[in-house]
Amino acid sequence: MARVMTLALIASALTACSTSEPFRSLTSPLASTPASTQRPPNDLEPVAKGGGSFKLGRPYELNGRTYVPAEDPNYRTEGIASWYGPDFHGKPTANGETFDMNGISAAHPTLPMPSYLRVTNLANGRSIIVRINDRGPYAKERVTDLSVGAAKALGFFDQGLARVRIEYVGRAPLGGSDDRMLLATLRYGSSAPVPSLARVAAAAPFALPSNNERAAGRADRPLALGSPPATAAHRPSAPAAGAARPVVRAPSPSEPPAAYGLATGRGLY
Repeated sequence: MARVMTLALIASALTACSTSEPFRSLTSPLASTPASTQRPPNDLEPVAKGGGSFKLGRPYELNGRTYVPAEDPNYRTEGIASWYGPDFHGKPTANGETFDMNGISAAHPTLPMPSYLRVTNLANGRSIIVRINDRGPYAKERVTDLSVGAAKALGFFDQGLARVRIEYVGRAPLGGSDDRMLLATLRYGSSAPVPSLARVAAAAPFALPSNNERAAGRADRPLALGSPPATAAHRPSAPAAGAARPVVRAPSPSEPPAAYGLATGRGLY
């Protein structure tokens, strides 16, 4: 008798499960939504803006090249731009901000963070001001990595790469979001205007940490910006043959673009 009652209870439970939705599907989105349609939480929620710090940084070496961060008001060059997005969305940038792939931002290996950069797509004439808040890229011919939002604004998101001209505009404020303001600088066939929040680089010296060594190959340009060029009497002697390593700086307008190559992704990997 007891065995018959047990079987009856099991049958009743199975019938109830077949006619009602399991409780787990009411509490877990994974039960009611296929995994293939799930999006990372960071893509669904707005990314907090601000929270970073001003950073220039010391010279650093990567893949046999030495990069010398510097603030150069006359910085202007041409090369390849790419974009980076989902793999880094919601993660910290090099100056401590949070990367928003839908924002109007960029990475650059040597310019100050945060600062503003004018990027012009040479193929279609679109021009916009972006916020530099990250480091990279480190592959040949690539001069900047842009967020998805900036790449879409410049019209090369689908292609992945574009030939661009980039120009340093000035330092950016630390707090809040400037995405709306930057998107409003988008122009077709003319240069993007300088944002009202941009601070043009000061003429006063901006010295790097005292333990930085002067990089080889540019002895006529001091690392302390705004300082007068070294005189012949005080100019450092040239390094021994074969001892110098490749140095990457923000080039002057008269210098040809560096011969970088192409790579996919963030530029770091």
